[in-house]
Amino acid sequence: MMAVKKSRKRTAATELKKPRRNQLEALGVTTIDYKDVAVLRTFLSERGKIRSRHVTGLTPQQQRQVATAIKNAREMALLPMAGPR
Repeated sequence: MMAVKKSRKRTAATELKKPRRNQLEALGVTTIDYKDVAVLRTFLSERGKIRSRHVTGLTPQQQRQVATAIKNAREMALLPMAGPR
């Protein structure tokens, strides 16, 4: 007699992914301003690098706005430049 194989269902990759939390919505921010240093610091690593969109959960448009605001704040010396310490 032949053994009967049990069929296993594979879970789709979309079922395994966690839903991303948009940090701007969690903070209640509607507009991104370079003068709002406290909000911008949440998007920087310990070394001062801008966190990626996959880490922050932002939309592409929001990520561009945050990156531009951080760069402007760096120019105005409100935020530190990225670099090793």
